[in-house]
Amino acid sequence: MNGPRPLLGILGGLGPLASAYFYEMITGYTKAGKDQEHIDIILSSRASTPDRTDYILGKSEDSPLPYMIHDARSLETYGATAIVIPCNTAHHFLLEVRRAVHVPVPSIITETTLYLKRNGYKKACILATAGTIHSASYQEELTKHGMEYAVPDEAGQNIVMDIIYNDIKKGVIPPAEKLYQVAEPLFAQGCDCAILACTELSLMQRVITDKRFVDSLAVLAAVSIRLMGHETVGFSDTGDLGDMGRFRDFPHPVLP
Repeated sequence: MNGPRPLLGILGGLGPLASAYFYEMITGYTKAGKDQEHIDIILSSRASTPDRTDYILGKSEDSPLPYMIHDARSLETYGATAIVIPCNTAHHFLLEVRRAVHVPVPSIITETTLYLKRNGYKKACILATAGTIHSASYQEELTKHGMEYAVPDEAGQNIVMDIIYNDIKKGVIPPAEKLYQVAEPLFAQGCDCAILACTELSLMQRVITDKRFVDSLAVLAAVSIRLMGHETVGFSDTGDLGDMGRFRDFPHPVLP
């Protein structure tokens, strides 16, 4: 070996199917001609991590944060030179996770918003868990970057949660029409894109080819590949991902 290579740590299991899809996506869209040209990755998939939405909405007192910090520190100890979290709802805990380690931890929400901004979108509808909507993570980030947004009404949000928890988390990909029930009224309100702002919803890309749907997981995968110093290939919807040099602002102060 000529020296240590960058090592991507994936803090996964949030949920497991989304983490597996994320790993598949990174592997499939890294420009490589043989095994040794792929990214070195270590995946932590703690499926037993408490539900993020239940904690954010006050339905549970069992915080996922201690589990996430433990796993982030374990990834860093193993040698991860950057850590990514393929879960939008977990963004609620991102600052604490960042402060617990010495390596970059990009935000899926920030990266998706920057992608939308650079690629000319003006108004996004946010398709996400009730926890992500309640935490206003996307709303704040989109507003910060001068973009408009819309969220589903109560009936629409119930459909989104049903897709996430009763379909995809149970291994079922529902028909595209189910998600369109929620998205079409928001497109009618002037939204020019719909953010798949839950990594379970990213699995809907297997039944939806509509380019108005922007997959936050695909954006994070492309950012991860570039951050490790590799080229992407085959992505059709990640556009200009900007300068990976912005991560030079890390590390963050470490928690005791």
